[in-house]
This record gives sequence, C-alpha cells and structure tokens, in this order.
Amino acid sequence: MLLVQFIDDADQRRIGVLEHLTIRAIPGYGSNYELAQAAIRQQCGIATLVAAGFASACDDALREYDYPTLLSQSKILVPLDHPDAAHCLVTGTGLTHLGSADGRNAMHSKIAGAMDELTDSMKMFRLGVEGGKPLKGQSGVQPEWFYKGDGSIVCANGQPLTMPDFALDGGEEPEVAGLYVIGDDARPYRVGFAIGNEFSDHLTERENYLYLAHSKLRACALSSAILVGELPAHVEGFSRILDQNQVVRWEKPFVSGEHNMSHTIDNLEYHHFKYPLFNRVGDVHIHFFGTATLSFSDGIRVLPGESFEIDVPLFGPPLRNKLAVQVLAHPVITSL
Repeated sequence: MLLVQFIDDADQRRIGVLEHLTIRAIPGYGSNYELAQAAIRQQCGIATLVAAGFASACDDALREYDYPTLLSQSKILVPLDHPDAAHCLVTGTGLTHLGSADGRNAMHSKIAGAMDELTDSMKMFRLGVEGGKPLKGQSGVQPEWFYKGDGSIVCANGQPLTMPDFALDGGEEPEVAGLYVIGDDARPYRVGFAIGNEFSDHLTERENYLYLAHSKLRACALSSAILVGELPAHVEGFSRILDQNQVVRWEKPFVSGEHNMSHTIDNLEYHHFKYPLFNRVGDVHIHFFGTATLSFSDGIRVLPGESFEIDVPLFGPPLRNKLAVQVLAHPVITSL
C-alpha cells in the first residue's frame, strides 16, 4: 500500500492511497502523522485503520483525485512530516551497500590491500560486511552515521532541491529511507519506507573525509508515497540526471534492499534508536539507509536547472527535483 499526503480543492490537507495514478482519499485523517499516531495508540496496523476508514465512510467522503494533476499544481506533499518541523529529525547511515564503498573510497585514497593500509572508509565498509547482519534480536557492528537537519530541509516531489551558494557541489544520493513516529511509550514505530534523494556535497567531502558532516548539511527530497509494510529484500530502479531540456544525460541502475546491503535494516535501526535522545515522544524520524549509485562517481557535475530523477516503480511515480542555488546572507553574530 502506498500512502500520500496532498492538498485538496478546498486547500485542506488530506491523505490517501495511491493506486496507479489515482489517489483514493482516506476520510477522518488530515495527515499521515495523525494516522500513525492513531495506529500506535490503538495498537493496530496502518492498513487496518485505512480499511476501516474506507468501510465506514459514506459515498460523499470517498473521493478520488488525479495524481498527475495534483503534482502539476504542487499539491503533493512530503509523505510524512511533523506539525513542528523542529521535531522531525533527518539522519542517515553510509557505507551500507555492497559496492557503495567504491565511490567513497575513490574520494579518499587508493585501496592498497593490507588491512592497516586501508582507508577509514574501507575499514568501515569491511566491518559492515563482516558484522552488519547479526542474528535476529542481536546487535551487529554499528555503521557510519550522520545528521542532515530537521524537517525544514525535506523537499516534496517536484519542488526545487536547493544547495547553498557556498556549496562546492550538489549531487544526488538515491536511497531508501525509513519513516518513523515515536509513540507515547517512547518507542519508535516504523510507518513505512520511501525513496529519497539524500543529496550531498561530494566535492566538500572529497577535500577531507572529516568534512563529511558539513557535506551532509543539505536539503533532501522524498518520494510522494510511503510504502507501508516490510521492505522487499531486493529493490531496483534507475537514477537519472536530466538536462535543462529534460533530456537524460546520465542514467544508472539503482538497487537497494538487504540482498544488496552489508547491514540489515534491523541493525541500522537499532544503532540509531539505541540513543534515548532519538526516542522523544511524538517526534518524527526520516533515516536514510545508504546508496550504491552516484553520478559524481562517474565524473558528472549537476548544474543548476538540471533535474534529478529516481525511478523505483515499487514506490510509485518517480521522484524528480530540479537543482537550484540558494543565496545566503553572511551570518551576523551579536554579543549579548
């Protein structure tokens, strides 16, 4: 099941189930956050509440909307958000996909072979391969982890993806993201998964891998829909760069899912939510699980006005965002 959030003809927030290119509005809820909170409090699955909503609604409440029309009107919203953007935390893990270390290591140094001569990236990748898939109920090796920002940085499908004017680069990172709500019992509940463009400044990271934290403090984008349920072990699609005339100038297959990863989803989730800081009641978490495909690794520089497209049919229509530059004023610090 694919859940979306949108603005209806009366400028009201609605949620619905996306089936092909039609949205069946779910009555009774104004956001997927409300729906998730209700499922947590009633201790039932989201699909159960959706089915109950459709079954009890009168005909007038069961409306259908055309997805392409809403997208063209910029009425498709991010699939999960918090009423207060400061209570949505955006984070991620890296070096989690088989092959993902190739591009990262090329930025840092050549691989030599002997363990004591490996870069830190390759050491981290090797740790994941050896210990990232523990037995159920056990914790494995912890992955690379980073913070991106709060909910204010998350762009919806079709919105510009902006990089600050001080950035050296704006490059895509096509990834699966987990979407979570923290319940009243201070436990994380996974609402589902979305496709995202984690988006980073790879030139800044290449200057020095200790600049990774700086390179991640950027915007990101999420697909229109949440996939409710378990993530398939194999996820596949394509990542593309389109020029200003919407002509594809770079394309590469994109794969994810645990068959293509050195860590299990459970292990990545454990090492994020093991910190009490990330179990604050009511918060929303968007957590990116890593990638194996970067146009930057193929020498591609994306220019303002060009577009990123991540097309994974399992998650519905493609995620497409145009790169833009945001001019920022120099911060003025006042001593009090």
